[in-house]
Amino acid sequence: MVRVTTTDRRTALRAGATFVTAGALAAGCATHGEVARPAPATERSSPKAKAKATSEAPAPRHFPTHPTQLTHGPRTHPRIALTFHGGGDPTTARALLAEAERHDARVTVLAVGTWLDEHPALARRILDGGHDLGNHTLRHLDINTMSVAAARAEITGCAERLQRLTASIGTWFRPSRAARASPLVERLAHTAGYPHVLSYDVDSLDFTSPGAGAVTRKVLGEIRNGSVVSLHFGYADTVAALPAVLEELDRRGLRAVTTTELLS
Repeated sequence: MVRVTTTDRRTALRAGATFVTAGALAAGCATHGEVARPAPATERSSPKAKAKATSEAPAPRHFPTHPTQLTHGPRTHPRIALTFHGGGDPTTARALLAEAERHDARVTVLAVGTWLDEHPALARRILDGGHDLGNHTLRHLDINTMSVAAARAEITGCAERLQRLTASIGTWFRPSRAARASPLVERLAHTAGYPHVLSYDVDSLDFTSPGAGAVTRKVLGEIRNGSVVSLHFGYADTVAALPAVLEELDRRGLRAVTTTELLS
């Protein structure tokens, strides 16, 4: 696995990608109730869908000029990434994906492993829509406080589910209940096959259920070229806010793209 050198880090900073500094970002989903509960799967992919997943799933990519932990992309292009933490009611997930596609927008979904256990068909739905799919740990616990073995199990447990459903461990890793990964979790993610940890520079705070208007104002008030926005499936305020957010992005000439496209 390629290590990111000091030279790479300087290059990344000149290109507009920054490191997450300790305490610089809120803990994001640290207090919300996104944790998916293990349950018998209610959706099963058909053999045809599984075959399609095997043939089309993307492999993780390494961007050697970017730092290991990413908060945003280049500030020089009018593109942004909307990233969704994958958990909660699948109805809201489908509604948000459909709304994004109606605006020709693409998003990044960081899925919780137990949520995929409950709703395995959503992995295929996300990829079929042209979106990125990544790893948001197995059970959505406070991964930065865990032992080495427990933290490793959280990362690899979700990776194994993604591999089984899509023939790929997913493009990105985002730690659960934290905006940034601890040095230990960063190393474990790298060892598991994720060259980069995906953070964000805009936190919508939608998991606090502040109302659709508040979510819209928070996102539109902070977003700019290269921004990575943290949002969540499973919250009605997010569903209600997304149309206004996407319409304003269109008006400003900002394209919502996958994180892979943002950083390419």
